[in-house]
This record gives sequence, structure tokens and C-alpha cells, in this order.
Amino acid sequence: MKYQVMYNNGTRIRVRSGQAAFTKKEGYGISSLLLENNFIKKVFTSHRNGSILIYYDDVKNRDKVFAALDKITEDDLVEVEPDMYMSSNELTNNFWVSLSGMLVRRVLGKIVLPIPIRNLLTVYRATKYIWHALDSLTSFRVDVALLDGAAVTGSLLKRDFDPASSMMFLLSISDLLEDYTLQKTKNTLKESLTLNIDTVWVVNEDGEEIQQPISQINKDDKMNFNRIVETTLCKDDKIKVHMGDVIPVDGKVVDGEGMVNEATMTGEPLAVHKMPGKTVHAGTVVEEGNLIVQVYSFDKETRLNKIINLIENSEELKADAQSKAEELADSIVPYSFLTTFLTYLITRDTTKALSVLMVDFSCALKLTTPLSVISAMKEASDNRMMVKGGKFLEKYATADTIVFDKTGTLTNATPKVVDVISLGDYSRDEILRMSACIEEHFAHSIATAIVKQAEEEGLKHDEDHSEVEYIVAHGIATSYNGKRAVIGSRHFLFDDEGVEISKEDEKLIDEKVCEYSVVYLAIDNKLEGIICINDPVRKEARDVIEELKKLGIENVIMLTGDSESGAKSSAEALGITEYRSQVLPEDKASIVESLKEEGRTIIMVGDGINDSPALAAADVSVSMKNSSDIAREVADVSLLSDNLYDLITLRKLSVGMLNKIDTNYHSIIGINGSLIALGMFGIITPSTSSLIHNLSTMLLGALSTRSVLKEPREIEVNVVETA
Repeated sequence: MKYQVMYNNGTRIRVRSGQAAFTKKEGYGISSLLLENNFIKKVFTSHRNGSILIYYDDVKNRDKVFAALDKITEDDLVEVEPDMYMSSNELTNNFWVSLSGMLVRRVLGKIVLPIPIRNLLTVYRATKYIWHALDSLTSFRVDVALLDGAAVTGSLLKRDFDPASSMMFLLSISDLLEDYTLQKTKNTLKESLTLNIDTVWVVNEDGEEIQQPISQINKDDKMNFNRIVETTLCKDDKIKVHMGDVIPVDGKVVDGEGMVNEATMTGEPLAVHKMPGKTVHAGTVVEEGNLIVQVYSFDKETRLNKIINLIENSEELKADAQSKAEELADSIVPYSFLTTFLTYLITRDTTKALSVLMVDFSCALKLTTPLSVISAMKEASDNRMMVKGGKFLEKYATADTIVFDKTGTLTNATPKVVDVISLGDYSRDEILRMSACIEEHFAHSIATAIVKQAEEEGLKHDEDHSEVEYIVAHGIATSYNGKRAVIGSRHFLFDDEGVEISKEDEKLIDEKVCEYSVVYLAIDNKLEGIICINDPVRKEARDVIEELKKLGIENVIMLTGDSESGAKSSAEALGITEYRSQVLPEDKASIVESLKEEGRTIIMVGDGINDSPALAAADVSVSMKNSSDIAREVADVSLLSDNLYDLITLRKLSVGMLNKIDTNYHSIIGINGSLIALGMFGIITPSTSSLIHNLSTMLLGALSTRSVLKEPREIEVNVVETA
């Protein structure tokens, strides 16, 4: 690839290949190729002048960067669709290019063009505003377009060309800012919903599972450079989706059974049973079982992507404050006209009336509120918290109740075996050895603890059992030396499996394991032993709970499948007065729903597959860093760091966002109300009124993007009572 080095300093290099060297989509392809090198961090391309800007990690790799550039040939100039990161950068770059162009044209026009030509251009630009105003008038709409058109028309009738031009210039900048904000919000939403799955497990004709990419760039196609992507996954291929994984395609189940959470598609929190012949969709998650799926559609043709396209134009994820701001903005317009009319009626002065007409509350309201929301979402992202929509930040700020899952959320999810008790014919070591033999096939923190304990004690085991069957949220069943063996929760063994327990054993268990979680082992329907598990709480958990209470969270509730004694012990250690023990996955969602019926606004925090129904049922849900795929997909907020203090940060951020919106409201009313008063008394001219109004709007817009968390002032929490 031929290029000229334009800039080479530090860890940044800019080269230029000249105009028409590559198209916009070919530029995306070049970026993708360069980013395959792990020492290259960022790449920006411009098809307008053929420039490539490269950021890399170390000056020692400068020669490697040039070598990567030199490797790019004409055959590599293939068109590639931009990813989310590229699209976001392009949007930002286009915004600054447009803004710069507007400013340059404005300054040059003032300097170069004679006044008559400038006036003609002003009249020409005004036709757009007048046309929109006439459209609103003929449609009997009293809206912002009518207000802007009336103000421009009034200035032109008075032959005030400069004020009219200034007003249209400032309105154009406001429109540009509003459009940019909207597009940024949509991009953020799309990014949070889009599946980031690169590989799938394809089942071949021999039944073998082969991991392969969903798609790849076809660099061997020398005949057609515009053909960019050759798909390695095809329609009617069969793929295997394992428990806890996101389904990457639309298709039909051809083998296996499982429970699939379809909350991303239907909003229903409870998983749906899927068997051969049933349809599954991309973006849903296998909670239980393994499925072999015949591919119907994938990538952009899936139902999920069609939903994403619909959501782009949806209002559902707007914060209520944003929607109210837009409604308020439109409702104020008639009063602006009324005030203008009354001013003219009283003063008989068109200048004073125009000064009032130039003041538009709605523009500032519509601009500052979404800017406050999107800046808060960006700040959350900067603090490693992914928020899927402004309304979830608002709900988080006004919530009065937080519900925690215990294991993996309030605890470290690193349980340890503290005791093994034999209750039957097998020794203590044999109980642990058999349990480890069964549990090693199941990737669960408690299972891992049992296997690890057996390894530490040198209790090696042979594969003396048949294929294990995992019963979600209950336990494991298998055949051990020809006998049915079950291991799991008290509910699983005694209620579901009908294992009998003597009064002596029950008394012994109650006395010895009051502080621990208990795993029960039964052989041939006889209880043989128990394993006591302790999962210590996170060191920061108690402090976080106390701080959340100070920030307006009135109720803190813990849900756990532990015994009453184990749950009580954990609750006391955490300073939690309200908890529920021996809770099943389906019970968690019911508890959340019942709390909502009491009028509470609920935050649910969880991490596991079994938490997903409750996460879906809450007003706003939060998943932890090491959460299952289903928990992350269902959650409205995903924490990307393993620290509960992020819950405090998010509360301060969300409340700060609402406080900022409230401050903007008062500022807008105060500034624009003052301008109306000054205009009515003839203290300021229409041009001055327009200038101050638009400059204040842009200033408030800029202030709306300020960081909340870095502000020194204390954030007041006002919890909204819900009926």
C-alpha cells in the first residue's frame, strides 16, 4: 500500500494515501486488518483524503506498525460493515466536521459577502423554517416549528436580517446537537443489545462438535473485491448450545431438551421448555440442558436484530424525565404565542413582541435533558457499569428497596467445605470421595469446593457412576455402583426424591450445622451423609449496605436457598434484618412481584442462572461481573468490575443525573423568564434576546455533559414514594 507519513510521534502515526485511495467501507476493512495486530490499539480512517491514523502501545513497535501497513495490498481493499465502535467514532467525527463547517461558513460569510447577498441568503435559508411553520399551521399544530417560523418571519418583515440570520444559525447548531445526542443514545442502546458472539460449536455429520467462527473475511477472493464476508456458518447447519450460553441464531431444536429464558424477546421472566421441533431465537439463553439447533437465520437476519432495528425508533427506554421534558416543551409553545400577543396588545410595539417571541423554552428543555441522560450513561460506562437505557438510571435513583441474591453477590462465591458428617453405612472419607466423584462433572462453586476438598485430602476416586443428570437449582442424580445416588439441597432430596430422614439425624443436623449451607447425599433413597459448606461474605458488603441505606434505600432484603440457620447467620454478619431462606428460583421472582405490589420500587442484584426470573421481574436489575450469560442478558445494568461499591457509585450517579435535570429546569425557567420580562419592557432587542436565549441553551447543554461523580457537592437523595 502506497502512503506518505504525515505525522510520526510518540505512539501515534498518521499516513495519507491520497483522495480516492479507498472507499468508506474499504476504510473499515483496513481498520479491521490493522487491529488484528495486538500492538495496535485504535485505527481511524478517512476516505475523504485517504488518511489513516494509528494509535499503538509502545514506540518499540513503530517498525511493526509500518510493516503492517506495508502488508496491505490492493487485494485487501474489501468493503466491510462498521462495527459499533467504528460507527460511534464516525458519528462523532461527522458531528465535529459539520459543526466546524457551519462555523467557518458563518465567519467567512460575514467577512467576504456583501450585505445584499447576505440578506438574500438569509431569506433563502428562512424558507425552510417558514415552510415547516406553514405545515404546522395547516395541520393545526402549535409546536416548536411554528414558533421558530413565526420568529424568523417576524424578523424578516421588520427587515432585521442580521438577527434573523443569527437566530437561524443558532437554531441549526441546536438541531445538530440534538440529532447527535439522539444518535449517540441509539448507538449505546444497540451496542448493549447486540450479540458479541464470534464462534459457535458446529455439529458435523459424524456428530463431532467443532468450534468455528460465525463469519470471516474472505481474503482469497481475488475476482471480486467488493465481496467482503464469506460466512462459515450456513442455513441448515447444526450447532450445539450448552447450558448457560446465549443462542446465537434463529433455528429449530433437533436434539436435546432444555429450559430457555426468552426474556430478551418476550419480557417473560420464566424459562420455556424446549424440545425437538420447537423454535428458538438469537439472544435467548439456555438456562438448563443442552440443545442442538438447526440454523434458520443468523447475523442481521435474526429476529433479535429486527427487534433492535425497531427499538432504534422506540421511546420505551427513555427516562420518564426525558419524556416529560419533551411533553412540557411542546405544551409551553402556545403560552409563548399568548405572551407575545399580549405584549403586542399592551405595548403596540412589534420589537418588544418579537423579543418575547425569540425566547423558546422548549429548545433548552429538549436539549439538556437527553444530554444529561446520555452523559450519565457514558459516565457509568467510564466507571465500568453498562446501563441499557436512561429509564433504568432513573428507576435506580428513585428505588426504595434493594433485593440481593446471596451466593456470588453478597458472598465471594468461593465456598469451602468445613465439615463432612456420615449418617449411614459409609465413612466420612467415603462420603466426601463419592460426593466429589459425582460433583466434578458440574461447574458450580459448591461442587468445585467439594472436589477441591477431596483433592486436598488425597481422596482419589474412580468413575464408579453412570452419566450424571443435573436438575437445575436442586442437585444431581446418577447411578453409583448400580444404586441410585442423589446429591443436592434438602428440598431436592426430601421433597422431590422422597428420601426419608430419622428424627435423630434431623436433630443432629440442626445442632451441628446451624451456621452453614448443607449438601445432602443419599444412596438408594437412604440419607448417608451431609457436607457443610461455608461461603464467607464479601469484606465490603456490610459497608456497602450501610451506605446504601444512607443514600435513601429504605429496605435491604437478602434471598438465599440456604437453610434458615445459615441465612440468619449471613444476614447478621451483613447487618440485614429482612431475608428469605430456602428460596427456589421461581420463588425469587414471586417475592419481587409481591414487593412491587406493596408499592415498592425494586432493585434486584444477582449473578446466577437461577436469579434471572427475579432480575427480569424487578423495576431495575443489576448483574455482577462474573454473572452467567443469562443474568447479564436479562439485567438492565451490568457491573464490569467485581466490587459492590459500584452499587453506591451508581446510586450517586443516577441521583446526580436527576438533580442535574432538575437544576436545568430551574435555570431554563429563570433565564428565559428574565428574557421575556426584559423584552416586554423594551430593555433588550429581539436580536439580543435571541442571542442570549440560544447561547444560554448551548451553555446549559454543555453543563449537562459535566461529570456528576467528580462534582464536589453532596448529592441529595429524594426517594419518590410510589402508590
